[in-house]
Amino acid sequence: MAKIKHIAIRTPDPEATAKFYKEVFGLEEAGVAGSGFYLTDGYLNLAILKSKDEGSEESPRDAAGYAGIDHLGFLVDDTDETCAKLDEAGATPMIGRVNVTPVHADTAQSYYEIKYRGPDNQVIDITTSGWVGN
Repeated sequence: MAKIKHIAIRTPDPEATAKFYKEVFGLEEAGVAGSGFYLTDGYLNLAILKSKDEGSEESPRDAAGYAGIDHLGFLVDDTDETCAKLDEAGATPMIGRVNVTPVHADTAQSYYEIKYRGPDNQVIDITTSGWVGN
């Protein structure tokens, strides 16, 4: 089975966005990605790429100034500690803890997540329980 090992996001300010993920989640800089950065947690690679200055019509992601993907999920050891770091870094809480029981899952496994908006309005989920399938 294939495993997700790489996520790339675009941002107008790769340096500030990389700093946020390093400070809040402890990601380490693994290299340079053109005008951006490669970060890692030792398992997954997160590329922080600079948004294009001029857009094209190929896809919405090619629009000038496009930032982000839908959301990133981080499995953390302590949600209270991570929430404090998110607050300190200027992230905006979206809603409180969300308890989720998947409707179409083969299992009744439920989990919770806390949602924030980080740099570039990027949605970030944090949880200590993981998600369905992990």
